[in-house]
Amino acid sequence: MIVQREYLTRVRKKSFILSTLLTPIAFALFFVVIFFILKYDGDKQLNIAVLDEAGILNEQVIPSSKDGSLEFAKSTLSLEALKKEVEAEKYSGILRIPAIKNIKSTSHTIYFYSEKAPGIELQEKIKSSIKKVVRNYKIAELQLNKEDLKMLDTSITFDPEPIKDGAEDTSSFTSAIGALLGVSMGMIMYMVVLVYGMMVMRSVMEEKMNRIVEVIVSSVNSFQLMLGKIVGVGGVGLTQMVVWAILIPLIYLGAAFALGINADEVNSMNMEASGIDPEDMEAMIVTGMQEFKNQNWLKILPLFFFYFLGGYFLYASLFAAIGSAIGDDLGESQTLSMPIVILVAMAIYIMLAVVRSPDSSLATWASIFPFFSPIVMPARLAFDPPMWEVLLSMVILIATTVFFTWLSGRIFRIGILLYGKKVGFKEMGKWIFAKG
Repeated sequence: MIVQREYLTRVRKKSFILSTLLTPIAFALFFVVIFFILKYDGDKQLNIAVLDEAGILNEQVIPSSKDGSLEFAKSTLSLEALKKEVEAEKYSGILRIPAIKNIKSTSHTIYFYSEKAPGIELQEKIKSSIKKVVRNYKIAELQLNKEDLKMLDTSITFDPEPIKDGAEDTSSFTSAIGALLGVSMGMIMYMVVLVYGMMVMRSVMEEKMNRIVEVIVSSVNSFQLMLGKIVGVGGVGLTQMVVWAILIPLIYLGAAFALGINADEVNSMNMEASGIDPEDMEAMIVTGMQEFKNQNWLKILPLFFFYFLGGYFLYASLFAAIGSAIGDDLGESQTLSMPIVILVAMAIYIMLAVVRSPDSSLATWASIFPFFSPIVMPARLAFDPPMWEVLLSMVILIATTVFFTWLSGRIFRIGILLYGKKVGFKEMGKWIFAKG
């Protein structure tokens, strides 16, 4: 009855319904706005006059940008004449390429004249275009074979192999999969602990201040009340995340279709921003998807949910105990809940270190320590940690969760009916051993 009350009371609230429905829309709007911001390339097309003092454009031209926002036009006019052309708005700016004195030099300075200072993106586009034509010019002047030079650019692929025959094969993408799982679990746990753990604490605080709890504990004991709140609020959190997992992709795809956003265009923008060759990116995606499919999901998913639930119950019980101990001063909640938040933050930083070195001593002990294991161990699952470490971590997490739930219940039974007194950790410690 307590679980049902906690769950239905919250899911029927207008604030819950609005936040659950509006959050996916906000995410979709965020992605759409980011897409158009990245796509935006100024208010008008830029036409750049090129003064080629180096003579590198005799047999080649500077390519325009792929989106057509930047075009180059070679000019035979003097610099002063071109400046007048810019003032007359015939050109957006002047690019002067001085003579190359030393063909073997690895650096060269170009000059750009305009009424306004060019932005960083425009500078990078111009430098990238000039770099290509200067390279081709040097190849011709040094009488080098262009096809032979292409063979110097070698792509190195790292492929880990097991020592023992028949052992499970891994790839260089295992680390990326582990990082993705670890970071995802860390962020989910951080959100769950802060949002829904705080929700448990606020629920206890509200009923204590309104004196409703005095009526409730006349029908059920305090431990049942605490567990009911934890499970009920946890159900609210799971409901919200399931709805988000369904709505966010649907709304995003719908918005992309309605606004004509092409997935290939988004991928092209990402590749252009990262400087990765499209063919290399395609090969990376195929290899990454294959590695993702090769993961032992029958092992990873159950453990993922186990640590998710274990971490939630562990921290939510502590938040419930703190909520029961807080009086009329709401500022006490920040002071008493700070150690819990610090533990979660430490776990996230340790998880980031563990992803870089999944078999280190830090990774082993942090994935066993119960306050860190809900975040750290999932980050190691893709790296196939020893089974004894996983089992030991699970046993310790279960024992710790049961112990601290019982401990929190001891604090809860006294704190929930205590009013008008400021409570600290010392006082809460006394409640644990109090009789009754």
